[in-house]
Amino acid sequence: MRTGRPLLAAAALAVATTGAAYAFGPDAPAAKPSAPKHAAPEHTQEAATTTSGTASCKVDAEYPKRQLRGVWIATVKNIDWPSRTGLPVARQQAEYVRILDNAVKRRLNAVFVQVRPASDALYKSSLEPWSQYLTGKAGKDPGWDPLTFLVAEAHKRGLEFHAWFNPYRAAADGDVSKLPANHPARLHPDWIVRYAGLIYYNPGLPQVRDHVAAVVKDVVTRYDVDGVHFDDYFYPYPTGGAEFADGAAFKKYGKGENLADWRRSNVNKLIAQVDRTVHETKQYVKFGVSPFGIWRNRSEDPTGSATAGMSAYDSIYADARHWIRKGTVDYVTPQLYWPSGFKAADYDVLMPWWANEVKGTDVHLYIGQALYLVGTTTNAAWTSPEELPSHLAQNRKHKQVKGDVYFSAKQLLTNPLRVMDRIAKNYYSHPALLPLMKGLGGQAPAQPAEVKAQGTTLSWKTSPGARSYAVYQIPSGKVGECATADARNLVAVVPAAGGDRQTFAAAGGGAYLVSALDRLDNESAPTKATP
Repeated sequence: MRTGRPLLAAAALAVATTGAAYAFGPDAPAAKPSAPKHAAPEHTQEAATTTSGTASCKVDAEYPKRQLRGVWIATVKNIDWPSRTGLPVARQQAEYVRILDNAVKRRLNAVFVQVRPASDALYKSSLEPWSQYLTGKAGKDPGWDPLTFLVAEAHKRGLEFHAWFNPYRAAADGDVSKLPANHPARLHPDWIVRYAGLIYYNPGLPQVRDHVAAVVKDVVTRYDVDGVHFDDYFYPYPTGGAEFADGAAFKKYGKGENLADWRRSNVNKLIAQVDRTVHETKQYVKFGVSPFGIWRNRSEDPTGSATAGMSAYDSIYADARHWIRKGTVDYVTPQLYWPSGFKAADYDVLMPWWANEVKGTDVHLYIGQALYLVGTTTNAAWTSPEELPSHLAQNRKHKQVKGDVYFSAKQLLTNPLRVMDRIAKNYYSHPALLPLMKGLGGQAPAQPAEVKAQGTTLSWKTSPGARSYAVYQIPSGKVGECATADARNLVAVVPAAGGDRQTFAAAGGGAYLVSALDRLDNESAPTKATP
């Protein structure tokens, strides 16, 4: 998915070995943890009762109050942003703002921006060189620091910002001599493994894990990001039967394990190390992974999914079940890029499988959706404008599904088959707060004071520590204790602005309520506006 490589023929999907590397998109059971790292969130998408004040409130699955709605913005090979290398800074900024404005238009609330495609940086770094996808030349200073702008513009629009890193890809091609002299792959040639014409860092080396963690820590320390995000690339996808030459590292560090278990252990160690690094640096920053959509097939493990595709566990040594059960991720976003009814990998089989995996844990589940396939002939199902929306309908049946992330921003703009219009109308008709991760700290700001309605302007006194405010409108004017239990009355999430008072242009009559939100969307009690 992430490199933009073409899909393989659908017939290859049944092959769970080397030939299926990109078949699903371009680019032994263990005990549940007894002491979850984070507390369970308060709200679900499923119709249920919730407590608001002293009342037991019925909430409606059609109006989820808390739901992550995100989009991936890929920079590798200029897939989404910037559209090509060498653009003037103003043009780069305008392109990004256009993506964000389209996200807001569809009532999305999060962006996942690729800041490290291949051991490079779309930000000022002392650890890795500037990315070639900005200027066309690796290591060339673009004359500005994009990440400061990227984060600020997202926050200005009320969008959560997740910095997306690829952990092991060392270069976009196999020629080390083309890399800048200060590139880690040139400074540490013992770190790299050449495979299928590309260069990877060896996951079996502790110093590689330390470097990746240091890169993440640097970004979390210096930039106001809300999350750290890894994609599905760990050990490289199998290609043509080639062997990944990590024998020397295995001999040194294997300690009696078999090769496959050792490789999985290496990835698990990196995930745990990055998780610690992120939360020790800033407790409130979230850490998550978007794994390949099939953990294991039932033919390989009786607890796997009823599918017949490549196994991430066996082929790229990514054990998402381990991360979930050990609590070393805050969320997972499996890439379920197949339609409902697709025999080799049925969405209606895989989504419930993942929902069951997170059940009883505090790990959030968001589904990676294949917006990039809508309108294509990859599978006849994708020619229907109903296919992708039907996935969201299925999600509503499983309270563990707390949102969706769409690949990718290019199709957010082109809106194939007008599918995003359909989703916005039927599934995102109201804004949504982000799902709560209470174990990450934070607390609700002070309840808004002096909330006044004057004509079409709603205003209130700034609440210290508030990053945004939720505005509810009750058309009948009758405010009950359940008025804010779900999103049916939620009309806006307003990013905090400077000054002593905040304002919102209200439309229509009825009663208005305003609550204050911190950066994790912990919500204060609401205050009713007075005329």
